[in-house]
Amino acid sequence: MAPRTPSAAVLVLHGGYENGTEPPPPGLLNLPGTRMRPFVRALRRATRAPESGLENGVHVLVRQVRYAHRGWNGSRADALHDALAALDALGEEAGGSGEGDGVPVVLLGHSMGARAALLAAGHPLVRGVVGLAPWCPPGDPVTQLAGRDVVLVHSSRDRITSPQATQSLTTRARRAGARTCMVTVRGGDHAMIRRAPAWHRLTTTLVTGLLGTGSLPEPVTAALGLPPTAEPTEGTLDLDRLRPRRGTAGLQPSP
Repeated sequence: MAPRTPSAAVLVLHGGYENGTEPPPPGLLNLPGTRMRPFVRALRRATRAPESGLENGVHVLVRQVRYAHRGWNGSRADALHDALAALDALGEEAGGSGEGDGVPVVLLGHSMGARAALLAAGHPLVRGVVGLAPWCPPGDPVTQLAGRDVVLVHSSRDRITSPQATQSLTTRARRAGARTCMVTVRGGDHAMIRRAPAWHRLTTTLVTGLLGTGSLPEPVTAALGLPPTAEPTEGTLDLDRLRPRRGTAGLQPSP
């Protein structure tokens, strides 16, 4: 049987370090990579993607970026270059030309990986970005996010990356033409260990919603539709005001 042509794809980018030119350690010793494994499993379950794809005919690829270096390394931006190379490879694997008519991709990144995802979002295959505890330095550009859906999720207690910087980037990107939203996880942490099931559930809902294989929560859809002039607080949601819909994997406002 000939392999099925994928209809969509997710590219997962794990975290790393501000500096570090050595390669990431292998396997479970690569803690930032290990941290994303539950998200990958949840996505594959949600898309029913044990490499053969969905029973309803939609075939979703779930792939992970392999970094050559464990750090960002200043102006080298090593993780960004790895992300762009992975997108090119994904386009070839999916049979697209890479000129905008290929398989639509949602980038899912954590921390350094989220920074790489945001900066790589100008690639023609990218339709959206879900960033978890993203690293958002104030000088990073946002024009590449124009026309993309961007949802950033951040713990209110994160001491490694700044939720305030995430909210600022969300606002700047909206003004640059992106459709943006921020979700705050009260009581979470940078490693996404506290409230881990909530992180996994929300992330799966967001990624499948942006892919079009699932439904986005109504408050997220509303936030993505805000005008460029909206106040930062208008596009910021509280996870604890969302709950699972009965009988679905989606979320809706709590009563």
